[in-house]
Amino acid sequence: MNRTEKQEIVDDLKKQLEGANVLYYTDFTGLNVKGMTELRRRLRRAGVSYVVLKNTLAARAVSDAGLTGTRLRGPTGVVIGKDAITAAKVLTEFAKENEQKPGVKGGLLAGRPIDAAQVKRLASMPTREQMLADLGAGLQSPLAAFVGALSGLLSMFVGGLTALRADREASPKG
Repeated sequence: MNRTEKQEIVDDLKKQLEGANVLYYTDFTGLNVKGMTELRRRLRRAGVSYVVLKNTLAARAVSDAGLTGTRLRGPTGVVIGKDAITAAKVLTEFAKENEQKPGVKGGLLAGRPIDAAQVKRLASMPTREQMLADLGAGLQSPLAAFVGALSGLLSMFVGGLTALRADREASPKG
């Protein structure tokens, strides 16, 4: 690869990194072509890209994007995405199915370095949609209880008025 081709690759990766919120480094050693293709397919479905390139080029792109670089060793695949939890879930689920391959080396989350253990913790968190659903259910519960209480008060008030009316109708006029 000549210098201009390398610079084009770095520039392309830098553009992807500028729109990303998360960057995970993986070691894909031991994955065959079929496994790599399936991993890329799953990540793409989740809105995440997966790039394999030389460590020096990846480090240069990360540095050029204004992020703190990580020293990379060995074969490295770079996961780039906007949703840290979704990307971590896809990586972790795929690794469980494929003898812990690819292995997560670490990464960057919102510009800060994270390690493999933190990536696993992110994978165990609920997704954004699940958290929003839980929040909605949490907000709905007190409102439903409030509506139930108002309904009970209204029923008691109507019952009281009905009893008062029946009492007045039964009493002699006079």
